[in-house]
Amino acid sequence: MYQTRKTFIKPEMKISNLVFENPSLLLMMEHFDINIVVRNKTVEQICNENHINQEIFIAIANLYNGFNVASAENMDKPDTESIILFLKNSHRYYLGEKIPEIRECIRKLYTKNNIPEIRLVDKFFDEYSKEVKEHLDYEDEIAFPYFSSLSHNKKYFDSKETRFSAEEYREHHTDIETKLGELKNLLLKHIPLKQDGSLRRKLLTSLFELEYDLTIHSVIEESILIPLIKKIEKQKKIG
Repeated sequence: MYQTRKTFIKPEMKISNLVFENPSLLLMMEHFDINIVVRNKTVEQICNENHINQEIFIAIANLYNGFNVASAENMDKPDTESIILFLKNSHRYYLGEKIPEIRECIRKLYTKNNIPEIRLVDKFFDEYSKEVKEHLDYEDEIAFPYFSSLSHNKKYFDSKETRFSAEEYREHHTDIETKLGELKNLLLKHIPLKQDGSLRRKLLTSLFELEYDLTIHSVIEESILIPLIKKIEKQKKIG
């Protein structure tokens, strides 16, 4: 989407003005379960109404606006659930909306251009989709329940065999967005087609959008979630 300005977001700013500058913030709000009818409310008002730590909201919103995460040192246990909610909703968006949209574009392209190169793209994306699903399932079924248990002072993975930690999560963590670069490269530079019309543009746009959101997703995990969980583990003397 077209971003008209690059504004560093602050609590007193009106959400509607920020969305006009960067429409990608609509997707960010959806990941937070925030109603997009924001009237003239400020960032601070929206955060208070939705019980979201203002620091988390601003850190993530500024990622969408192209700035780095400043620090997560003032976040604590109660903030874990807001971050997990955001990431889980992101997962639903990838698996339920964006990946099916891209797959449909590839299939239509294949219908019009039954050539080995498009079959290769189709195969590549199928394998990539499976890898993404495995990655997100691991987070939903193993990592997030552990993080959530820490924030609620519950025991989880008691035995040595099943013990889990933020460090193990960090070591297991992979950048699933980087492989999309190979696919974009193929479509932009190496596959000549006679009948692709607007399909190739739609496909590439969807790939750029998915890559953009996945990149922010990874930064949130690496720069906000993992430091926060390590901090909680240190407080509890575990990990």
